[in-house]
Amino acid sequence: MDIKTASALRRLRLVSAPEAVSFLLLLVCSVLKRMTDFNAVPVMGAVHGVLFIIYVIFWLDAWNKTKWSLKTAALYFVLSVLPTGGFFADRMLRREAEASLIAARARKEGVVNA
Repeated sequence: MDIKTASALRRLRLVSAPEAVSFLLLLVCSVLKRMTDFNAVPVMGAVHGVLFIIYVIFWLDAWNKTKWSLKTAALYFVLSVLPTGGFFADRMLRREAEASLIAARARKEGVVNA
């Protein structure tokens, strides 16, 4: 894995958890709006919207750099629209990055011809 690919995966990981948290907070604010006079939906909606747009931009960049299959790219996108999906995406991306790093080191040391 080259440095640009690793950077793209890292950026996507860095935004996936905050995007998931903002989505959960937006859902809580929506419930509170209907049950009380507390209305933070406009603020949380804007925060979540910005984080979601950043996630999609980083997702497209990672898809382009990693050459994911359509199935893998779709999975990461679907995870972004599920309330806790960003946490799962973060875990999966970390595993993918670690596996790629191990494979790159093995190729460098001549252990594997892959």
